[in-house]
Amino acid sequence: MSSPGTTLVIGATGTTGSRVVSRLLAGGHRVRAASRRPTGQAVRFDWDDPATFDAALDGVDRVYLIPPVGAPDPAAVMLPFLMRGRAAALRRAVLLSSSAIPSGGPAVGRVHQALPDLFDEWAVLRPSWFMQNFTGDHPHARSVRSDGVLLTATGEGRVGFVDADDIAAVAVHALTDARAPNSDPVITGPEALGYDDVAAVLTRVTGRTVTHRRLTPEEMRDRLAADLPREYAQMLTDMDLAIARGAEDRLTDTVQRLTGRPPGTFGAFAEREVGR
Repeated sequence: MSSPGTTLVIGATGTTGSRVVSRLLAGGHRVRAASRRPTGQAVRFDWDDPATFDAALDGVDRVYLIPPVGAPDPAAVMLPFLMRGRAAALRRAVLLSSSAIPSGGPAVGRVHQALPDLFDEWAVLRPSWFMQNFTGDHPHARSVRSDGVLLTATGEGRVGFVDADDIAAVAVHALTDARAPNSDPVITGPEALGYDDVAAVLTRVTGRTVTHRRLTPEEMRDRLAADLPREYAQMLTDMDLAIARGAEDRLTDTVQRLTGRPPGTFGAFAEREVGR
């Protein structure tokens, strides 16, 4: 592909989408920001409303894909959209997936599997768990604020938590580099931490005691199912159990290799965004 045209960013107000938009604009790239509740120059886009697809796709040649939140089968809505885009001008697709979900796996894994057959230029970003899960309205952030506790079924398992700023930097590289990415890199931070370690950092940064309470799988599933579809709650619980078995205890050089700088540490993140 020649120099980038216009990039469609789905989920442009979200954790990574907003950062991708900012970085693209700062680099002088043309962007079409899309979200369910658009502001400014953004366009409305809703995975559950195919009538919003054509306006979002008009004139764009690449897309940053955020799957529909909480959907147990995102491929059901995402693949028809991508086929419509391919029939138009869309030539490169960069999908945000998860280190916990392989190609052909559950949820967005089916979209991951389909991308190489849909586009000559594609990338699937597979970040480890977000550092931002300890901020805002995420369940971890709420339980820390209300009770000073992290609730997981991860046991002593460790995770290479990654800053959303670093994910966005990798995404912009995948969207704009002249060479087709055609890869599915796992993206991690520089250290693997257990939730006991996370609690210790949050205690130090906030000055308030934070502890990690270990739940049974049933307790974790039922807690999540209070706010999410039960099938999705079970999938998230299974991810915690995979962490307990060591599935996320790994580090990669993806951020350094693709952006030229090291990934941020959890301590630096906590001081910047939690300790305020």
